[in-house]
Amino acid sequence: MTESIPLGQNAPHRHVTWQVPDHITVIAEVGINHNGDIALAKQLIDIAVETGCDAVKFQKRTIHLVYAAEVLDAPRESPWGTTQRAQKEGLEFSREQYQEIDAYCRDRGIAWSASAWDIPSLDFIEEFDPPFHKVASAMLTHQAFIRAVASKGRVTLISTGMATFDIIDEVVDVFKAACTPFVLLHTVSTYPSPEADLNLSMIHTLQERYGVPVGYSGHEPSVSPSVVAAALGATVIERHITIDRSMYGSDQAASLEENGLRQLVNTIHKIPSMLGTGEKDWAPGEREVAGKLRYWESAGG
Repeated sequence: MTESIPLGQNAPHRHVTWQVPDHITVIAEVGINHNGDIALAKQLIDIAVETGCDAVKFQKRTIHLVYAAEVLDAPRESPWGTTQRAQKEGLEFSREQYQEIDAYCRDRGIAWSASAWDIPSLDFIEEFDPPFHKVASAMLTHQAFIRAVASKGRVTLISTGMATFDIIDEVVDVFKAACTPFVLLHTVSTYPSPEADLNLSMIHTLQERYGVPVGYSGHEPSVSPSVVAAALGATVIERHITIDRSMYGSDQAASLEENGLRQLVNTIHKIPSMLGTGEKDWAPGEREVAGKLRYWESAGG
């Protein structure tokens, strides 16, 4: 397996606040599945903690920068009103709410960060001294944003959905020039993603092409593809989580509920020991079995 980068290992001028445990890292993507409800966000954090995840992640947008005025003024029925603006604003947490999330995660002993979708949101999340940043697939071609993230010097998870190699090459060049450590995440940007479209062999392709740690960010509603990704060498697994996949929200159907997340984490944490060293040797107990089954040897024949 490719060696994992500690997600708290920042550039030399920054303090190391958190490091990946000695197992494959699992990040619970809350995203916008909290539906603007801080109590629901805390419930999702609890699920991440109790199922053994290593970190939780949210999403942060400055609405008027990410969406054009005509988009925000367009009609859309939602729990918050009848326009796109009401829906988008309803999904955003305030500074006070993020302070509450920060305090709650510290109390529960789990790391957290958020995918920023614009530079002011990046600077906002930076104020909380996050252990890592995340570049969403949608942001890969926003060159000013990519440079801004790389300039922070923090380990960065970079999703690679909706991208050609030329696009990924440019992003990788920026991070290498900044000497900022990063993990590429193989991603298919459909919600939910059909399993036949996942192309998990890209994990090896990205490892070979870039020589860096590679993870997987999955949007399928099932558990098994993430397990396969981990067995193929993914050092980080990121999965959306939800209380109920039937809830309101565009990401709910592509998320794992608590039981699925627990199954995923438990299985992933077993993978390194199950894969072993790749060296042929007697497994514990095999000599005793051989003594019973190879009768001709024990009989001296």
